[in-house]
Amino acid sequence: MAVAEVRWWIGLSIVALLTMIGRSGAVTIMSIDFGSEWMKVAVVAPGVPMEIALNKESKRKTPAAISFRNHERTFGEDALTNGIRFPATNFFYLLDLLGKKVDNPVVKLYQSRFPFYNIEADPDRGTVVFRYDDETTYTIEELVAQLLEYARDLAVAHTDQRIKDCVITVPPFFNQAERRAILTAADMAGLKVLSLMSSNAAVALNYGMFRRKEINATAQNILFYDMGASSTTATIASYQTIKTKDRGYTETNPQVTVLGLGYDRSLGGLEMQLRLRDYLAKNFNEVKKTSNDVLESPRGMAKLLKEAGRLAKVLSANSDHLSQVEGVLDEEDFKLMVKREEFEDLCLDVFERIRAPIDAALISAGMDISAIDQFIIVGGGTRIPRVQTVLQEIWGKELGKNINADEAAAMGAVYRAADLGQGFKVKKFHVKEAIVFPIEVDFERQIENEDGSTSTKVVKRSLFALGNSYPQKKVMTFNKHVADFNFSVNYAENEYLPKLEVLAANVENISHIVASGVTAAFAKHNQEGSEPKGIKAHFNMDDSGVLTLAAMEAVFEKSILVEEEKPEEEESTLSKLGSTISKLFSGSEDKVEEGKDNKTEKSDVEKDGEKDSKPNKEEKVEKNESKKKTEDKEKNEDKKAEKELKPKQVMVKEELNYTVTYKDIPDLSPQHLKESKKKLEGINAAESARHEKEAARNTLESYILDAQDKLWQAEYEAASTEEQRTAIREMCSVLDEWIYDEGFDQDASVYKEKLGLLSKLFGPIKERVQEHRDRPEAIQALHDMINGSSMFLQRAREAPPEQQLFTDIELTTMDNLIIDVQVYYYLLSNLFFMNYFTLEDVEIMFF
Repeated sequence: MAVAEVRWWIGLSIVALLTMIGRSGAVTIMSIDFGSEWMKVAVVAPGVPMEIALNKESKRKTPAAISFRNHERTFGEDALTNGIRFPATNFFYLLDLLGKKVDNPVVKLYQSRFPFYNIEADPDRGTVVFRYDDETTYTIEELVAQLLEYARDLAVAHTDQRIKDCVITVPPFFNQAERRAILTAADMAGLKVLSLMSSNAAVALNYGMFRRKEINATAQNILFYDMGASSTTATIASYQTIKTKDRGYTETNPQVTVLGLGYDRSLGGLEMQLRLRDYLAKNFNEVKKTSNDVLESPRGMAKLLKEAGRLAKVLSANSDHLSQVEGVLDEEDFKLMVKREEFEDLCLDVFERIRAPIDAALISAGMDISAIDQFIIVGGGTRIPRVQTVLQEIWGKELGKNINADEAAAMGAVYRAADLGQGFKVKKFHVKEAIVFPIEVDFERQIENEDGSTSTKVVKRSLFALGNSYPQKKVMTFNKHVADFNFSVNYAENEYLPKLEVLAANVENISHIVASGVTAAFAKHNQEGSEPKGIKAHFNMDDSGVLTLAAMEAVFEKSILVEEEKPEEEESTLSKLGSTISKLFSGSEDKVEEGKDNKTEKSDVEKDGEKDSKPNKEEKVEKNESKKKTEDKEKNEDKKAEKELKPKQVMVKEELNYTVTYKDIPDLSPQHLKESKKKLEGINAAESARHEKEAARNTLESYILDAQDKLWQAEYEAASTEEQRTAIREMCSVLDEWIYDEGFDQDASVYKEKLGLLSKLFGPIKERVQEHRDRPEAIQALHDMINGSSMFLQRAREAPPEQQLFTDIELTTMDNLIIDVQVYYYLLSNLFFMNYFTLEDVEIMFF
């Protein structure tokens, strides 16, 4: 085989191996850009590049909506459709409610926008709970968990591989409680979150991924303005190359660092859509087609909300458009010509808020807008012409639109997932996000007053300042505590935030920590004479922006005795000279004392002249070695005697126990989490059973229709008897009536049983027809094989003796086999070709 062919086969084997590895699904990873209105899912897998996963409608984004109706759960577009008829059964815009208590201003705003929901407070945590009916409630984490499960199902359907690892995007202004809440929802969904990633950082990463060559040591500052459905963020990101040392060598890779952030958590497309909805409702009431008020009809307002969303998109490209809604209220239709100017007038105060996030981002970054190199718009809300006009006036130059406004965050997050996950190697691109809410540690300290009394003083120490990059680890030392104590982790002062935002962000307490084992540790080490060096608390702000207390330890300085070897006294120059001369004359490297012994041995040998010289030499060597070992032993003992024990100061660490209690939003108890997972498993099991039942019913129904239709075809009439056809038609008629009457809602096993009874009658006929269709091609293949084998046998017999490869027995055996097959072929093709017998029938009758 040629070298080129060998290489080709090796390459093919490698490709096949990689394909098998890819099909295992072990390294398939996804990202979920979980927004208020939409969610986008991106995947990366062996053989599948980084791409957006399509949903069942072949669309690239899916509404983040879930609906329950008649024990049936739907997602996406189906959920929105169901929500128009039954608004209270459809749950959407859930992201805004994560990690918030019912009294939060954001929750109050949500209730005012969608008054048809029955929202309650969790009895233990005070968080949002939706009351579905008298017996059923859903926590906000349970609803979000089901949406995340659905996102995974979309990714699995797209790649046909199992997926568990993911990166999820969150708004950059999410606080600690909100980030923990979405991690809890992901845990309920059975997902392993490699990292949470702020949506603005994901967009910035996506922008830099394809512009690596443009990034150098000189910083480039880019402002990303992202107006989504319910919030707006302005982010200043800096791009430049940095050098890092990893595994012993230095690498130069690009890095994006978030320098500044400004946001408005209620400014977005939804606010404008709601203004347009109310405008349509007002005009409908003014027409007075019905005496009822559409503002009091949840179904009517749901229809108008959907129309308002469609109308806002159309008005972004057209100056006017005719709005038409069927059956708004009391079966009355509605039509209204809406102009873009009217829509903009409704949102004048909204447009006035566009600039504020930009100013906030510049202030937090400590720079002027002149230091910005590019201004790039992201998000669906920036497609509105008036929004672009305002931004153009602020920037003064052409706005950057060279990024996918809908998919940038999902694609940036999946790149991060491939970097963090196992099984992929991507070009390194460092991402440094910024702390939005500064964090401090507060604790009490006893101080002595001038009058001799003691009082308690609250000490505050900054842990993570505003704008600090993360991931990052920090260690805080408590120097004055010698007994068990406690401290709090809180948000630092946020004077720069508006009062309403302080309430919405809930930037007050985070957690309370109790450290135990301090008293025992100090008592133990005081007895040993150790000097305390403080208590260290190790904090970690991880890739997800979640703060954790990794460890606590008490540190002591302890004095211990260690052996210290005395330096040997140097020999004098005269002594060294004498030793050298002695070695030269003795012909040995041994010391002088050993040389004296050698002389004695030599005189003894000279007296015994009759002895052999060779044995004398061996005996001499053995004696020298023995003496050398003895002297080495004596020398080691002398060295040990020269060593001294001296004190040395060492640091000793004593691990401490600690408990963390969250004060912002308490975590779900293990029992509550277990119950929620069991609840979701029950919903999934019921949905799986429903899908199986529907599939079994549809299969039976299709089989009935197929049998009824085919029994009238000539092929099937020829392959069956009248009695068979009559029996099948009767069974089909009975099953057809049953499936639409008492059999409409049966278990899947019942439908499968009925299908088995029908297929037992109709199946053999279908097999005969299929045999008849396939037989000509099979007979032709057999004919070709007989001819080819006969020619091969003839050539083998005619070959010269020196080229014979087969024995006579082998050739005879092959000849007999060809004759048997020819007989079989003759019977099959001539006697039964026009009859509808199966291959089994022919073999039974003739063989």
